[in-house]
Amino acid sequence: MHLDADAFFASCEQAVNPGLKGKPVITGKERGIVAAASYEAKARGVKRGMRLFEAKKVCPDLVCLPSDYEIYSLFSLRMFEIVRRFSPDIEEYSIDEAFVDLTGLRRIFHCSYGDIARKIQETVEKELGITISIGVSLSKVLAKVGSKHKKPKGITLIPGREISHYLADLLPDKIWGIGPNTSALLKKLGVGSALDFAKKDISFIKKHLSKPYVEVWHELNGRSVMAVSNEGRSDYQSIGKTKTFTPPSSDESFVFAQLSKNLENACIKVRRHHLAATRLVVLLKGQDFVNEGAEIKLSRATAYPAELFDALKKGFSKIYSQGRLYRSTGVVMSGLVPENKVQYSLFDDLLKVEKISRIYNVVDMLSKKFGKHAVCHGSSLPVRLQLQYEGERGDIPERKKDLFKGENRRQRLGVPLLGIKI
Repeated sequence: MHLDADAFFASCEQAVNPGLKGKPVITGKERGIVAAASYEAKARGVKRGMRLFEAKKVCPDLVCLPSDYEIYSLFSLRMFEIVRRFSPDIEEYSIDEAFVDLTGLRRIFHCSYGDIARKIQETVEKELGITISIGVSLSKVLAKVGSKHKKPKGITLIPGREISHYLADLLPDKIWGIGPNTSALLKKLGVGSALDFAKKDISFIKKHLSKPYVEVWHELNGRSVMAVSNEGRSDYQSIGKTKTFTPPSSDESFVFAQLSKNLENACIKVRRHHLAATRLVVLLKGQDFVNEGAEIKLSRATAYPAELFDALKKGFSKIYSQGRLYRSTGVVMSGLVPENKVQYSLFDDLLKVEKISRIYNVVDMLSKKFGKHAVCHGSSLPVRLQLQYEGERGDIPERKKDLFKGENRRQRLGVPLLGIKI
């Protein structure tokens, strides 16, 4: 089974504030663009990625809210806890998606797989006030096809005998695991639909495509070769962090401070997964929405900001233009390798590396105890001294306005503002 929450961020806002139900709601006010839209907003022509002024033109009564990722995370956690009442085998694919192995559960619940999916859907809506769409089939890829088939609040069952019916009119790039470039190649090879792809001989797939697409081919033909994994994701190829800020700035020290904060955030996640990066990508986005980037190959894999600031400055100097207004910065740490497989050269100061490692172990411990960025680098200090968003976009989520006793800006109880059953 694959479950996909419907308009998740906007639905969470409507669940926390029932007065928003039935209204066109979007999140992302702090970024100046539509990050997520309710189905009411989508029906009025609002699309993800639109600038706010464009969205308000097509929908004048649009309700624009700042993103509250803390609340969304709580809803996600609660949603997956509900699903675990039905099956212990759950793969949390993203904040609002999961794969669930239902094999053998009909005996326990004395009903069909479709009825189990319906019970999960009804329980999530009853307890959280949000809806989910579900696909049930013989493999993960087919289940994901099913969850997208009827939205919102849909349940689609794809038994083996009906696979061709669901794949016939589906473009290859709508299949999980097949991107636009591969889809373009397939089109040149005469593959115009997902069904065409599934009907090709295995020798054709192996000749023109790599191993992951062979697995997709098997899955589309109803053979499950991708197991549902209970373990957290650890196969990252890259980890990135970006942030938009308002008003836009041409202050060099401020823009670099934003990049420094991006780097610290990315390194925290890389260390959490016990990885290290071999390449660093620096990104800047101007007020004209034009992106620029620079990639730096590192002399040794690392996940420590102190060892990356020189590379960060090098990349920044390549793409920064004096006097230009910038609205967003980002870093991507790529070429990730397990931290226990980092290769040191004869010229590396191993004692210094060990000291840096011990320092960041303490930093991570303090952050866990006192909140993220309890300890931060001086280079990101200009960002800490002012709000990320100012003016009209500086609104903060309601939950962060009213703190309970003992809470602070960094540490809050895992409960939304209103009495939702979280």
